[in-house]
Amino acid sequence: MAVYPRTKNVKKPVKRGILAKAKVQRNLFLLLAIGPPFGGYLLFTLYPNILSVYYSLLNWDGMTEPEFVGLQNFVSMFQDQFVWRALSHNLFLLLVVPVSVILISLVLAYFLSNKNYKENKMLKLLFFFPNILSTVVIAILWQFIYDGNYGLLNELRRFIGLDVGNFYWLGDERTALWAVVPAWVWGSVGLYVIIFVNAMDSIPKSYYEAAIMDGARDWTLLFKITLPTIMPIVRVSILFLILLTVKGFDMMLILTNGGPAGSTDVIGLYMYNLAFGEETRNYGYASAIGMLLFVILITAKIIVDTYMKKRNIDY
Repeated sequence: MAVYPRTKNVKKPVKRGILAKAKVQRNLFLLLAIGPPFGGYLLFTLYPNILSVYYSLLNWDGMTEPEFVGLQNFVSMFQDQFVWRALSHNLFLLLVVPVSVILISLVLAYFLSNKNYKENKMLKLLFFFPNILSTVVIAILWQFIYDGNYGLLNELRRFIGLDVGNFYWLGDERTALWAVVPAWVWGSVGLYVIIFVNAMDSIPKSYYEAAIMDGARDWTLLFKITLPTIMPIVRVSILFLILLTVKGFDMMLILTNGGPAGSTDVIGLYMYNLAFGEETRNYGYASAIGMLLFVILITAKIIVDTYMKKRNIDY
């Protein structure tokens, strides 16, 4: 019987031309996929920021010839009492707004996710409603609520026997900054309720069932299972809220424009008025304050990363 040698799997030689063509196609795909967004980032994000660094070294009103003044704008900024006053208002809002939004959103999301209310869909829509409104509409709505003559807040106080006359809550230095907080919180809570509800719905129900069988109650489930599991999402939400609170000035611009007597001025609004105010128009000084804003946000990011470290969740 004849014995034939075993046939080996011999790879067919691949033509160099085909490999070169595949490499060109891959590079072309990467160029088309990454090029436009990266170009947009360079043009609309990185370039303006680099330009701001250059402007911060100038004395320039945007119309006349710029004058190079070196670090003088930064020296003036640290000696400017209005900068420190605005920063103190930002610090107050940073301590109140993100904490209020996160706490209210977590509690509402927990009940929506774990209690099978018939009205769940309607409640989600109701909570999210402020987010479909523009900041301008929200600010005007709260101006009506705080109005001294026909405002809803004064009417409620009269209804329960606490008549304060025609007190305008946004027109008094003692109450203006506190009065801004509910408007800010009301306009932000809905989005985070929806985010947290979706995060909580992704937690396996077996976790809760096992804990309930061991006798755990609602607060135990919330603090021992829900919060630790969704903490990475809470962490990102806190970062977004810090960004919103430090940079955001539109709500303040419409509600109070920093008044009365600067009692609601924030650093973003102060910078905006310096750059575009009719009497100021100092782009160089405003850019220096923009650099300060950048440093504050980077510092806040480092603090959050330090005290709320990233953690992967495996189900």
